[in-house]
Amino acid sequence: MMMTKLRIWGGAGEHGRSCYVFEGKQHRIMLDCGVKKEGIGQYPIFPPQKVKELTTVLLSHAHEDHSMALPLLYKYGYRGEVWTTKATAEQLGSYFRSWQTYVESRGGELPYSEQDIQSITYRYLEDEAPSGVWCKACPGVRMMWGRSGHLAGAVWYIIEMEGKRLFFSGDYSRESELLAADAPDLCMGEGIDDLPECKPQSYLVDISIMDNAYGMDIDPQPVKLERLRVEMEQILRSGGHVLLPVPAFGRGQELIVWASEQFPEQAIIVEPDLWHGLKQLNRWREWLRPGASTRIKHVLNSDRVFVPRDAAERISLLERNTATIIVTRDGMMDSPQARWYYQYLSDNRHMLNDMDSGENIRNSVILTGHASNGSFGKHLLERADSNDICIAQHLTYKVHQGLSDVRQMLKDLPSKQAVLVHAPKPQTDLVRDVLIREENNAHGGPAREVHSVEPGSTIEV
Repeated sequence: MMMTKLRIWGGAGEHGRSCYVFEGKQHRIMLDCGVKKEGIGQYPIFPPQKVKELTTVLLSHAHEDHSMALPLLYKYGYRGEVWTTKATAEQLGSYFRSWQTYVESRGGELPYSEQDIQSITYRYLEDEAPSGVWCKACPGVRMMWGRSGHLAGAVWYIIEMEGKRLFFSGDYSRESELLAADAPDLCMGEGIDDLPECKPQSYLVDISIMDNAYGMDIDPQPVKLERLRVEMEQILRSGGHVLLPVPAFGRGQELIVWASEQFPEQAIIVEPDLWHGLKQLNRWREWLRPGASTRIKHVLNSDRVFVPRDAAERISLLERNTATIIVTRDGMMDSPQARWYYQYLSDNRHMLNDMDSGENIRNSVILTGHASNGSFGKHLLERADSNDICIAQHLTYKVHQGLSDVRQMLKDLPSKQAVLVHAPKPQTDLVRDVLIREENNAHGGPAREVHSVEPGSTIEV
């Protein structure tokens, strides 16, 4: 008898290229198909001949490390659908263009064609069932989805197939400033009659793939935001500029709203694509927390927020406004626009007048997310010098889970096995060891298997 298996083709023991296959005797369900932003791009390690065997594909959200390898599936013969949300599908075009620009800037070529991108066929989750309600993915497979709080359109999944259940958290955050997150709960919605084991202390799923991008970090969002506020206030008070490089969708829009509320007197320069994303987010109100739309509208109507149309207008805004907050696309600082801002803020000439006053003025680049090896952002962090006119530093804005969040998720949705993902293996090993010790202390022996694995691994379910 064939065992149900979970195949890890990317995403565990590393940051990037999320790709997992839940495989039974009859069905093979792929969860995400992303890239790793290193070199000219690293792709999931699935054997091309296995692609035609996929039953269906589920996509958690639009970020490149979860989605940019999807066209490879169609290149290798997949002709099925990709299940996702309407918001995610709408964002993907921007990410495909951005990914191509990145690869070409590194002297590489995409391993797929525009035709492969156009071949992707989407099926929208909202058209099949609301959040927290079971629906049929295909004959013999049913699933449930919920909002993950990571960005508009981002979801988690629970899949039931051939007598086994899998939970995939996607990228999950309970602590978004603007986005709502649904707690994963099998004992809700339709299908509860089929779940007699919904009792305290029972295992509700056989295996979970769980976001643990922040490893051992236990700091909640308010602590991280206070660190960010204090650092920004210090730079702005001295007359310096603060540059916040961010992804096109997600924490960028959240930081625009947060910064405008924390520093209501400061000018904020927001690049057009991020401004468009903020307007778009306000249209997707089903993804927002109560009151978030009011906060967004206040920023959209602010006379302290400026959206430059070209380089000349950027320079004019920077020269006209001291102590400016700048929000630009590309959290890893690889885009020409992000680098242009850094070069401007590092240039002695534009600060001569301020230096005449005797003030010790510094500009700052603050990276609030992951910076891959080889990225310009990583380079700036590694060579950071306190004597630079523009200093680079890393202060996280929370959009993933750390140790305390993983504990809570295992409590909300008890799993026989848990696979920790989205962080380098040494960090994941530490979390695994802590969780196993806690299990042993609580139960007098191992009760749940917690895995720290790498691409190429297979786990029997």
